[in-house]
Amino acid sequence: MAEGTHGVGRGHREGFTLIELLVALAVFSLAALALLNLSGENTRSAARVEARTLGGIVAENRAVEAVIAPAMAEGITSGQTPLADRPWTWTQTVTGTPTPDLLRIHIVVRDSEGQAAERTVFRSRTQP
Repeated sequence: MAEGTHGVGRGHREGFTLIELLVALAVFSLAALALLNLSGENTRSAARVEARTLGGIVAENRAVEAVIAPAMAEGITSGQTPLADRPWTWTQTVTGTPTPDLLRIHIVVRDSEGQAAERTVFRSRTQP
């Protein structure tokens, strides 16, 4: 090729073509959507952890009350306890065990979303 004929008909171009810009925009938008999804999942996960933690506190409180009560009868009781401006519904099931003087107390705590926590404790039928 003769000198000066190289690149005839083609001007020196700078920048990106429209297709390159569209591909870059598509890649960026996919990354942004993935980050938004991750952020939403983190928020949902934090709400679940909060519910399980608060439900666990209610269950622990019920377990302590059951253990320190002067006497405990077998059966199912339920109620509602407010904590952190939310109502927590609990169900306490007291059953016997193969050991005659030992009771099993199973506590399940729920919020409006569903089960949040459960605890099981054992105690004697009557406190000494």
